[in-house]
Amino acid sequence: MSGATARGTPRPVSCAHRNAQVSEYRDPWHPLMSLHQLAKRSRGIQETMADYQPTSRRPIATTFRATASGAVRICVRAGIHPDVISYLSVVASLVAAASFWQARSHPILLLIAPLFCYLRLWCNMLDGMVALAANKASLRGEILNDLPDRVSDVVIFVGVAHSGFNSVPSGYWAAILALMTAYIGTLGQAVGGRREFGGIMSKPWRMVALNIGACLTYLQIRSAGIHLKILGDLTILDCTCIAIVIGCLQTIWVRLAKILRSLHERKKEKYFS
Repeated sequence: MSGATARGTPRPVSCAHRNAQVSEYRDPWHPLMSLHQLAKRSRGIQETMADYQPTSRRPIATTFRATASGAVRICVRAGIHPDVISYLSVVASLVAAASFWQARSHPILLLIAPLFCYLRLWCNMLDGMVALAANKASLRGEILNDLPDRVSDVVIFVGVAHSGFNSVPSGYWAAILALMTAYIGTLGQAVGGRREFGGIMSKPWRMVALNIGACLTYLQIRSAGIHLKILGDLTILDCTCIAIVIGCLQTIWVRLAKILRSLHERKKEKYFS
C-alpha cells in the first residue's frame, strides 16, 4: 500500500517526493491549481506584455505624426484596439486598388486612389501610436502591424497593373519588388539586429511616386483626351512603376549592405571581447 505499512502505520514521505507533489501543483494546467494562482499567473503575463517596447520603429516626420495626435487620444479613450486600425489600412488599400482598376472608365478616380494610399499610410502610423499610448504593444502586435502592410502593397499595385493605363507586368513587378524591399528590411531584425528602413524607395515614397504618376496621367487625359505613350511603348504609369522598381532595387542594396556591415561589426566585437 502507498504511504502506509501493512500494519497501518503512516510511512514517512521523502522530501523529494513532497517537492515533486508541490511542483506538480505549479503546473498552470494542473486540476488542483487554484483560480487565485491562475489569475496571478495571468496578471504576470499581462504585465510582461505591457512592458514590451518595439525595438525598431520607422522614422516618421514630425509633421505627419502630429496629424494623428488627436486621433490617438480618441482611440485610447474609446478603447479602439490597434489591430482594428491595422485592418482598416487594408480596407483603405482595397478602395485605392478598386479606384485604380476602374479609373479607365472614370479618370477622376486617378485623383481619389492616391488619397486612400495616404490613408493607408496614416493608419499604418496610427496603429503603432495607439498601441504605445494604450500600453498594448506586443510581439503579436508587431506581426499584425507588418502583415497587413504587405497585403496592402500587393493589393494596390495589382489595382495599378489592371488599370489599363500601363502594362500588366510593370504593376506586378512593382508589387514583387515592394515585397522584397520590406522583406530585406526585416532580415536585420530576424538575425538579432535592428530593422533597416533606409533607401530611396521605402513604403511612403512608393506611395508618393504612385501619386505623382496617377496625377500626371489624369492631367494628360484632361489635356489630350486620351493617355499617350511618352517613351516608346511606355505610358506615364509604366514609367512610374519602372521608377519604383529601380528605387526598390537601390533600397534593397542599401538595406542589405547595412545588415551585413552590422553583422560584421558584431562578429568583430565578439572576437575582441
